[in-house]
Amino acid sequence: MKILVLHGPNLNLLGRREPAVYGAQTLDEINAQLGVLAAELGVDVAFVQSNHEGALIDALHAAQGAMQGVLINPGGLTHSSVSLRDALLAVNLPFVEVHLSNVYAREPFRHTSLLRDVAVGVVLGFGADSYGMGLRGLISHLRRRVGDAGPPAG
Repeated sequence: MKILVLHGPNLNLLGRREPAVYGAQTLDEINAQLGVLAAELGVDVAFVQSNHEGALIDALHAAQGAMQGVLINPGGLTHSSVSLRDALLAVNLPFVEVHLSNVYAREPFRHTSLLRDVAVGVVLGFGADSYGMGLRGLISHLRRRVGDAGPPAG
């Protein structure tokens, strides 16, 4: 099983950008932790980060037929990108939306997600742990779909 992990705009600045909101871990550290967890769960992960909406969409297009699911932190595109939503629907890959912060405890414009209603699930507010929770949930969902028990997700 292969999972695409997509990180949206500004997530390359993790560890330096508003650590009180987003935590002190860097994106490389989060990816390393996800890589370890993925190996424990018996899946492969590929990571893409871009500050450009089109690059994220291109990564989704390339994932069709090559990946079984997507773990995505769309960053600010969560609230504005119809194109990203359309790409997720077009490639027809199950996905989980993740956020480091609790967007519902922040500015009102962050309370709207253009993706959540078509996502398998949404995990938010647990800092870097949101990614691991999201990966576990996505893998569990995918294994139920195909009847593959695989290594335990817990």
